[in-house]
Amino acid sequence: MSTQVSRRLREGVAGCDGDPVTISAKRWAAVLAAVLLTLAPAPASAAPPVCDAPVPSTVRPGVVIADPDCDLSGTPFTALPGAVVHTGIQDGAAYRIEVPDDWNGRLVLYAHGYRGNGPTVYVDSPSLRSHYVARGFAWAASSYSVNGYQVDPGVRDSYALIGLFAEVTGRRPAQVLMTGASMGGHVTAVAIERYPRAFAGAMPTCGVLGDIELFDYFLDAGLTAAALAGVEVTYPGDAASWRAAVERIVPALTGTPAGQTWADVLERRTGGDRPGFPAAFAYWSAARSLPPNSDLPFLLGLYPGLSGAPVNGNQHTVYRSTDRLLPTLAEWRLNLRVLRVPPTGDRDAVPRVAGRPPVPVLSLHDLGDLFVPFSMEQVYALRALRHGRANLFVSRAVRGLGHCDFTPAELQRGFDDLVTWIDTGRRPAGDAILNRRAVADPAFGCRFTVGERAAFGAPCPG
Repeated sequence: MSTQVSRRLREGVAGCDGDPVTISAKRWAAVLAAVLLTLAPAPASAAPPVCDAPVPSTVRPGVVIADPDCDLSGTPFTALPGAVVHTGIQDGAAYRIEVPDDWNGRLVLYAHGYRGNGPTVYVDSPSLRSHYVARGFAWAASSYSVNGYQVDPGVRDSYALIGLFAEVTGRRPAQVLMTGASMGGHVTAVAIERYPRAFAGAMPTCGVLGDIELFDYFLDAGLTAAALAGVEVTYPGDAASWRAAVERIVPALTGTPAGQTWADVLERRTGGDRPGFPAAFAYWSAARSLPPNSDLPFLLGLYPGLSGAPVNGNQHTVYRSTDRLLPTLAEWRLNLRVLRVPPTGDRDAVPRVAGRPPVPVLSLHDLGDLFVPFSMEQVYALRALRHGRANLFVSRAVRGLGHCDFTPAELQRGFDDLVTWIDTGRRPAGDAILNRRAVADPAFGCRFTVGERAAFGAPCPG
């Protein structure tokens, strides 16, 4: 069956009347292929990709927008069999839309995650793309108009896809679902609360559902490591001083009782005693952090004192390394040594997730994720409970170590169960993530894990 590609490059140019303006970009291949070789080397026999050059944004100076008709690897984006795609640029954000020939009238919006602070924005396709189309769902995705941890532009540009979909297809969706991964989960949670009548359901995955509390966790990881290592630090400090501190922290916490105590503190800070944590701690301890701090251990490179990320602070935080009713003497000593930081930075720049879902929300999260930890689910669950919305939230734990480490079967099952929930009103099963004993059970996470990961180090019982 033939497919149609409708390509419209449209920017909000000052002085224009709002009609679509077609921009013809000079075709190129060799330059882009050379740049991308370091990102995704192609086989020697592969033909060089042919893509349009990135175009400057007319709404955000310094930002360039990659061709939505190509992946960053240079692979052309084309329609799946039995579907039509539409791509373009509007208001500084690239978009992709795909509509199956047997469209069921429903649209899924996909919100991508954090992509660093580079100048090039790009749109990609959701991992469940084929599943959506096979089930008759259309989908749409945006690059957002800017990179960085920018949730508001993500919400705005994703929501704009609903109207854009109707404009480019000539058909208005009867129902819209929202999904997003990592920071895209934050975008998803904010979008459904900001536009409650626009959506029928949501599926965040590995999402930052606790908003600014993610940066509080990064703060806690760094400050407890320093305290347990006996290294004095300042906040916010400077990069050179923090790197000098890390050089002393790492050997003090490697293979030592203090290092085990740090692991125990992090386990409780990221969701509580649970299966797979020893392997998760080893995995993330061996990983390098994100640029520009990729020379540092992963968690220590996320220290908010380096990035300037806003935090609520830790003035009233009690750090625990055990599950005893009352803190031990060692825990009290730790709390006395930890540097205390007041609320810092523009906390309003990180949109709050109130925990008032207006529609069914089904979420997936890896138990071993120490980048966006499992505790993000618990924060959201507690907020929903306090607002009388617990019945609208289902969380499922997956026994994975990485960030967004899900199998296609796990994602497909989650999406299908969400759709059934929307259609029938019957709430699907989930995990008791607020029950400490349930979370600590050796079988926790087995129910919704499809395909065990050997690296997890804790096979499901039986």
